[in-house]
Amino acid sequence: MRHSSKAAALALALAASALSQPAGAADAPADGTRTRAPSTDLAPRVTWANVPTQSISAGGIDFAYREMGTQNGGTPVVFLVHLAAVLDNWDPRIMDGIAARHHVIAFDNRGVGASSGSPSSAMEEMADDAITFIKAKGFGQVDLFGFSMGGMIAQEIVLKEPQLVRRMILAGTGPAGGEGISTVARVANYDLLRGLFTGQDPKQFLFFTRTLGGIESGKAFLQRLKERTDHRDKDITITAYMAQLRALAAWGKKAPVDLSVVEQPVLVANGDDDRMVPTSNSHDLARRLPHGTLVIYPDAGHGGIFQFHAEFVPTALAFLAR
Repeated sequence: MRHSSKAAALALALAASALSQPAGAADAPADGTRTRAPSTDLAPRVTWANVPTQSISAGGIDFAYREMGTQNGGTPVVFLVHLAAVLDNWDPRIMDGIAARHHVIAFDNRGVGASSGSPSSAMEEMADDAITFIKAKGFGQVDLFGFSMGGMIAQEIVLKEPQLVRRMILAGTGPAGGEGISTVARVANYDLLRGLFTGQDPKQFLFFTRTLGGIESGKAFLQRLKERTDHRDKDITITAYMAQLRALAAWGKKAPVDLSVVEQPVLVANGDDDRMVPTSNSHDLARRLPHGTLVIYPDAGHGGIFQFHAEFVPTALAFLAR
């Protein structure tokens, strides 16, 4: 029994790493190296595949981050990522699409990826860390783009410091106490192991439907995640993954909060068949937010915004431009 428990723990650790490491990327550097774009007229166009990883120290933490579109000015869009994810898990089509018009920035939270410190095990703590990072960057007001767990962190931020937030995009997420959120660990771990033992990336199961369209969209998404080949982020550790699962379980059991106090415009998006954070949560969020707008994509799961990135990016740009 002892040996089987150790084997299960090892399998889970390997599978958790797979969530933040696209299949086929194992040979890519994962040292979190800080790089600078070449200072030459022949320098390549900055994209999510080649933008340098930088670092800023605040609150005793060295936050790793990537930033694009600074020339656009305006309100920065801060991206808050999902369970087990690092910087390399953002879809390049969404990052490049938003950065074409806006200043965008994504970072690794404390103890995740190339950021230092011990990982947080509560959404409230993750929100505090995000606020620390935002203020360290000197931003007086930001737009928040939260996907899945990142959407929960975004809700905590706007409730803690509403003056810091202009607009929010909440995708594949739900409110505190929402349906099925406290059991995300069960769904995630099942598909992590299913991916490990079938030789597939677990995101294919977790983010996309098992229809032909969903499967093909998942494969395309996973290929896009491999576009960055140099200076990739560090994989999430099993310690950080387990801390995030505890945060999700607590969030799911938390008493519902009054979202009617959120005065900011909010774009809520999801697929119509989300297994991780049931789509009913998106309907609930949009209904409870005074200025919420709901977009649901057909034949799509948790990663609906990735599957329908060509439609989602113009929608997000129009929303941010208002």
